Amino acid sequence: QVQLVESGGGLVQAGDSLRLSCAASGRTSSSAVMAWFRQAPGKEREFVARISWNGGNTRYADSVKDRFTISRDNAKNTVNLQMNNLKPEDTAIYYCAANIRGLLTTIQALYPYWGQGTHVTVSS
Repeated sequence: QVQLVESGGGLVQAGDSLRLSCAASGRTSSSAVMAWFRQAPGKEREFVARISWNGGNTRYADSVKDRFTISRDNAKNTVNLQMNNLKPEDTAIYYCAANIRGLLTTIQALYPYWGQGTHVTVSS
């Protein structure tokens, strides 16, 4: 089992920055692909960003490209999401997810491990 705990959410104004962190424990693997998803009120959960085991391969949703940056520190078993120039439409619960098979995917169903989520609210 892999346990994931997100932190760093909060209430900010449009244009502000926020940094989310995800701490992994349990049967973690340095080969795990880590990702962030989000679910806005009344909407389905969607892909935000994912990162390969060595950090060399990243992918972003078009809606966050050039504003969000995903990174990881394998020594600390953490993955971060730096969010800049936040917009009201970024308001959502943000979830950290992991797949230890090393699948470079944006498909939610292929991530068996999930955190409880952290709330991000962006006011206009």
